[in-house]
Amino acid sequence: MSQDARVQEFVAAFEGLRSEVEKVIVGHREIITHVLTGMFAGGHVLLEGVPGLGKTLLIKTLAEGLDLTFSRVQFTPDLMPADIIGTNIIVEDVDGRKHFQFQRGPLFAHIVLADEINRATPKTQSALLEGMQEGGVTVGGILHPLPPPFFVLATQNPIEMEGTYPLPEAQLDRFLFKLRVRYPAFEELNAIIDRTTHARVVSVTRALTGEQVLAFRDLVREVPIASHVRDLVSTIVMATHPQWEHSPDTTRRFVRYGASPRGAQALVLGAKVRALAEGRYNVSVEDLRALAAPALRHRIILNFEGEAEGVDVDTLIAQIVNAAEGRSAQGKEAFVR
Repeated sequence: MSQDARVQEFVAAFEGLRSEVEKVIVGHREIITHVLTGMFAGGHVLLEGVPGLGKTLLIKTLAEGLDLTFSRVQFTPDLMPADIIGTNIIVEDVDGRKHFQFQRGPLFAHIVLADEINRATPKTQSALLEGMQEGGVTVGGILHPLPPPFFVLATQNPIEMEGTYPLPEAQLDRFLFKLRVRYPAFEELNAIIDRTTHARVVSVTRALTGEQVLAFRDLVREVPIASHVRDLVSTIVMATHPQWEHSPDTTRRFVRYGASPRGAQALVLGAKVRALAEGRYNVSVEDLRALAAPALRHRIILNFEGEAEGVDVDTLIAQIVNAAEGRSAQGKEAFVR
């Protein structure tokens, strides 16, 4: 199959899956697009928003549109790590001999919904780390691989909500994107009322198999990125660090810690998926602008002054991207001279 045909196949699959999700979900087109982008990029996605905005329904609907196994874990303060990954139990064979057998937990599914993840204690939250990073979990010294493709979609309430625990920075960094789910507009709220209060059943058709998802993930990594676009990614990420000599003044004033190299990886992979979804086999600067906030907002930690002044991280990222683009333009100009 030619490269153009593969790109068009990806476009059709992306649009088809998004259309299936939109049969149930009203609005949130950008959120749906970013969730699909995270899945095809091979990462995990965190959705933040107040209760009742359809975060859980969105993820369940996505799972229905894929021919993959799905499990949901409701995170609560009393949830233990073994409740997620599983545990060894004693079983007896036909001859009466006893031995340990691993009983798999709900983490052993292709799509895992970690619902209200920040309502569990950090000890339980950390149980996800190995699975998210390594694609397997170790129990009793034995590594148990998770089924590919493995995709964690987590929801969390804003941290000021009662009974929540902040996610550890190491776990936040494992999420490719962090998405903010907004409250619906007036017309969208009317559509939600109409869809959910009538006796009408909407069926979601399975649009993709696991093999197709894995094949598309390979295609995403084949998308080329020009050296000047790659350099801009590095400049954006470095500009989130106040210690860097070329950081903008807003970074030096309000940021305590900048994004890790995973932020650059997330930005590039997300941009490649966005390019393919639009039928392009190359990454543009506009792709980086569109995905800078989802890829970096959870990787930038404000200092005391930034917290005290209520600095919006998304606005800060936009300023950083503009400064990085300006620096890249100056570099090109100097090179031409």
